[in-house]
Amino acid sequence: MSAFTIYHNPRCSKSRETLKLLEEKGVQPTVIEYLQTPPSAATIIALSKGLALPIASMLRVKEDEYKALHLKAFTGTDEELAEIVSRHPKILERPIVVRESDQHARIGRPPEAVLELL
Repeated sequence: MSAFTIYHNPRCSKSRETLKLLEEKGVQPTVIEYLQTPPSAATIIALSKGLALPIASMLRVKEDEYKALHLKAFTGTDEELAEIVSRHPKILERPIVVRESDQHARIGRPPEAVLELL
């Protein structure tokens, strides 16, 4: 098992740059292409805890799907929001790298932000 997991979108330049940076540092993370394998609501909540961010701060607010879902005005619970994100993974910020040993995580924007986990 890898010591790191990356929630990755191969079509995203920042995600590709982050994966390349990890590999250059000798890290071979478990790669989860989250658009093909969407994270469960429970996983999204765990990512939120690992990032120390509310789920609302993990979302791509400029994404058309985010706007179509009217999430700017969302007033529900984190559990409800996690369910929405699990059904619409495109709105999840990317990439997210998780250190498996303690579940700490970072969003790779900029890609160098994930180096704090190494």
